[in-house]
Amino acid sequence: MKATLFTLLGCAAVSTVAQASSDQAWDQHYQQMNQRCIAASGLKDARALGKPAEFDDRVGYSALLLEGRYPQKHMNNRRGTELCLYDNQRKAAFVTEWTPGKP
Repeated sequence: MKATLFTLLGCAAVSTVAQASSDQAWDQHYQQMNQRCIAASGLKDARALGKPAEFDDRVGYSALLLEGRYPQKHMNNRRGTELCLYDNQRKAAFVTEWTPGKP
């Protein structure tokens, strides 16, 4: 009886330990995501607007808004905003132009 009780208590203690990521791991993730998203955007002087949106692990993506200036001559250094989807598993960034309020 005592052996069973101790086994159950041991399992309960181990199962309650959270497998959370450290602040350092999150900072490294954000830094890598920022670098890859900015590189994929092609915008001049690109920077992240706020913090990324972290989707559930089942989705596997994070989203980040970027702002910068279009480098193409015909764009006349116009300011632009792009949405970056970052694949957390493959560590790949995909961007598209983001124009709020337009379908």
